[in-house]
Amino acid sequence: MQSTTTAHQVASFLLETEAVKLRPDQPFKWSSGWNSPIYCDNRVTLSFPYIRSYIKQQLAESIKTHFPEADAIAGVATAGIAQGALVADLLEMPFLYVRPEPKKHGMGNQIEGRLLEGQKVVLVEDLISTGGSSLKAAEAVKAAGADVIGMAAIFTYGFALAQENFNKAGIPLHCLSDYNALVEAAAEHGYIAASAMDTLADWRRSPETWGI
Repeated sequence: MQSTTTAHQVASFLLETEAVKLRPDQPFKWSSGWNSPIYCDNRVTLSFPYIRSYIKQQLAESIKTHFPEADAIAGVATAGIAQGALVADLLEMPFLYVRPEPKKHGMGNQIEGRLLEGQKVVLVEDLISTGGSSLKAAEAVKAAGADVIGMAAIFTYGFALAQENFNKAGIPLHCLSDYNALVEAAAEHGYIAASAMDTLADWRRSPETWGI
């Protein structure tokens, strides 16, 4: 992950823009079926030019630091497309994006853009939960003959399962901020009551069974 300062600043921006909503007493239902006291949609930050620019710059710096050999950026559809394009533009690199599955019409593409065999690609995501959809995109890029050298994301929940999945795939993951930084920023800025901290910690320990 990035520095503590960056992690805290990104977390604060996510809360400020309401890209992240915390609702310990009225849990959200994720598509996975999990109950969650948190909902994250980092696409909201795109509507705030200063914050959008800050995140773009930090993602670019992360890629330059951790993946200096990269020669192409791929956004993971759909939320990673805009972020990836912004970063690729700043880094002056080729850009492409990856769908969850091939189109069912037209050319039937899963990857849009010009991907060259042997290119060293960094994927860009907005959010990492279990890592399943992100790694599926990575497999598509590998199958097309390119080399996926890593993934950069704005935010991760920090689930052990996600780290295990990335380790198994042999793909390094670097995120600007994480759940711990978010909870600290939320408490500091008064977004959650002190009494809710235990609830948030309980969910983080066992998200698949929380609230059942």
